[in-house]
Amino acid sequence: MIPSWCALALASLVAQTPDLTPRLTKALDSLVAAGEFSGVVLVAKDGAPVFERAYGLADRAARTPNNIETAFNLGSINKFFTQIAIRQLADAGKIDVDSTLVRAWPGCPNQDVARRVTIRQLLQHRSGVGGNIFGAPPGKTRGDIRRLADYLPLFVNEPLQFEPGTTQRYSNAGYIVLGLLVERLSGEDYYEYVRRHVFEPAGMTRTATWTVDSLPTNTARGYTRGAQDAPPSTLLGANTALLPGRGSSAGGGYSTVHDLLRLLNALRAGTIPSGPPAGMGIAGGAPGLNAAVEGDLPCGYDVIVLANLDPPAAESVARIVRGWLR
Repeated sequence: MIPSWCALALASLVAQTPDLTPRLTKALDSLVAAGEFSGVVLVAKDGAPVFERAYGLADRAARTPNNIETAFNLGSINKFFTQIAIRQLADAGKIDVDSTLVRAWPGCPNQDVARRVTIRQLLQHRSGVGGNIFGAPPGKTRGDIRRLADYLPLFVNEPLQFEPGTTQRYSNAGYIVLGLLVERLSGEDYYEYVRRHVFEPAGMTRTATWTVDSLPTNTARGYTRGAQDAPPSTLLGANTALLPGRGSSAGGGYSTVHDLLRLLNALRAGTIPSGPPAGMGIAGGAPGLNAAVEGDLPCGYDVIVLANLDPPAAESVARIVRGWLR
């Protein structure tokens, strides 16, 4: 039986439009015309798509359009996969998330940090671990980053930004550390671990962290206007030079809207070991890329939006739909 509040929400939506499709189509057409969206939108109800559309170009130089199966850079949504990996290792008894880093990684090259920070603090961005993972390793270029270990020199000697547990500050470097822990504790390469233990159980066949110079066919290139406050009329440029050679446990993998829906359905079905509930709101963004996943919204809806433009291209669309449903 549909809860009364849900029935009222559906009645309200139907009263405004007999179908979600024309309403969302109108909103997206407007955003595309204004140069504010390029990507793919999927809305599902009870785990099945009820709206899916692609807009804009995946490759502007080749004039290749985006389509429903185009893969997009997810940005920080990869952190969610890393969280699942840590949960799995904890449930297997290989790690205690409330223990210090040094207990799980005795040879950590920054012993002061390792003795003071817990795994849970790394997960919650409360560790104080900082540093710029968007730079280039000494004597190398960004394109030379191909393994998680290649990121470590970018921040390993940085002191803690604050006393662990006293505040919260977003930490990409902390999630590099978590990815390296996955490798150490599982004995597997991080990318292979999440493929085998997260993507395969969910049936996600088009999700991976590919190197920037070997992206498979039907993968969107990112395009940025540069400055965060640049007007839509600003010319777009490829974001390739801003990307590392390969993404990480902190972000930079690729996926499709259908694979992300498979993820939500797998979480609901419990087919991913140690997977959290599907009710979530996660997003990732950087110059030339933006992604948003909203799972288990009112009345059984999911919203997945992937864009190859600057934030908040995808998040704005997800926010619009979420507002309608609530």
